[in-house]
Amino acid sequence: MEAASLYSASVDGARMVSALLVAGVLVAAFVGFNIGGSSTGVAFGPAVGSDTVSKTAAAALMSAFALLGGATVGTNVIETMGGDIVPSDQFTLAASVTVLFFVGLALLVSNLFGVPASTSMTAVGAIAGLGVATNTIAWEVMGQIVTAWLIAPVVAFWICAVIGRYLFPHMQARFALNTPGDEVSRRERVGAFLVVAIGCYMAFSAGASNVANAVAPLYGARLLGDSFTPYVGLAGGAIALGAFTIARRTLDTVGNDLTELPLLAALIVEVVSASIITGLSQLGIPASLAVSATMCIVGLGWGRATRATTLADAAEAAVTGEADPAGPAGTITADAAGPPAGTDGEPEVAPIGEEQPPDETTATDLFDPRATRRVVLLWILTPSLAATASYLVFEYLPVV
Repeated sequence: MEAASLYSASVDGARMVSALLVAGVLVAAFVGFNIGGSSTGVAFGPAVGSDTVSKTAAAALMSAFALLGGATVGTNVIETMGGDIVPSDQFTLAASVTVLFFVGLALLVSNLFGVPASTSMTAVGAIAGLGVATNTIAWEVMGQIVTAWLIAPVVAFWICAVIGRYLFPHMQARFALNTPGDEVSRRERVGAFLVVAIGCYMAFSAGASNVANAVAPLYGARLLGDSFTPYVGLAGGAIALGAFTIARRTLDTVGNDLTELPLLAALIVEVVSASIITGLSQLGIPASLAVSATMCIVGLGWGRATRATTLADAAEAAVTGEADPAGPAGTITADAAGPPAGTDGEPEVAPIGEEQPPDETTATDLFDPRATRRVVLLWILTPSLAATASYLVFEYLPVV
């Protein structure tokens, strides 16, 4: 009887482990599926919105380059999240499923509030909660990660702010990208190539930073072996599934939203944000592509909106407390056609402080402080809640 009871218990235990393993793989696939759905729109929205590539081609390119990013640079991030923040032996099967649950929850919050919440930040928060509860967290590693989280959005903002204020009008005048027509010019062919190439670079960056969000806990527990290959394959397949299915809707939405701005502006945002995230991923630091891209958009809009005011006028207004000296002229053009031509036929860009375009967009259309505060608040709140909830779960539910 005792032997039979032990056998029955072992069978039940094996079934529970198998069920948890299946649950872990399914949750990881769900996270990757949603990453594919959202990241494809961010990467290839401009290309699809300008009719440069089809949705199917965008999905295929997203799948290939996200997998490439995850299999190369992304393994550094997987290693950090799967064993450097807390030791690998803390990632039991139940703990891995719990952490992935919080990542999935972040995606739900993101959808409900319409804010691109960072799955990277939420995943790190959940892992940190596990580390604090078990007293195994590596505070030095967490300090490096949090420092990067604080610096990266600021760098993204100011790079694009400088571009928007000082360089964008000149780039727009000389390198304006137009949608290819029936008779494709050399300039349009170059523009189409750049749109697709930068989309592929963005997809590579998305894979490098986001693959770890889906599979790092599973890798920490070594549930699929010691090699990175099955984990990257699982995440890459899930991302591809999302790219070919739910991304078709986000491609419509993001493509239309992005092409309301000059196509050149969208490409600048993609290059800057993807470069920042790829660099951090190479260092093994999990960071948010959505956060960097959003701050690039805010910085570019702010920089463009301030062209109607010189630094001297802005400083004087700040000291005296007077209204913006630019007044209604604190506006800029949102027309992708570029500045008007000068007397010699070359595009002419008005000096800073003297820009008076005929088709004007107010500065608040390009930079909304209230919306920015709401987005930043949720970026802080989401990983904080994940860390707190994770700590409570691992502290007071020992079975997990």
